[in-house]
Amino acid sequence: MVIVAGHIAVEPEQREPYLAGCVGVVEQARRAPGCLDFVIAADLVDAGRINIFERWESSAAVEAFRGSGPSDQQSTAMLSASVAEYEIADMRSLT
Repeated sequence: MVIVAGHIAVEPEQREPYLAGCVGVVEQARRAPGCLDFVIAADLVDAGRINIFERWESSAAVEAFRGSGPSDQQSTAMLSASVAEYEIADMRSLT
């Protein structure tokens, strides 16, 4: 399993337009083979932060979906990004 997690920083007034531009990507990702979860969401306490969380069956599934990354408009809106990919060997349910 692969987890992609982190956050993107944008100007607070750019957060809602940025997220609106991500709706299609989220819908597409959730339909992609191997996608177990895909979230791009506003942070509850930081008006300029967008949280990223993805869960995939494999690295191959991530690579098949990933493509070229954010659009030029999205890249321009980003002040910074801290997103990493983690390979998970095992998991246990907490529910």
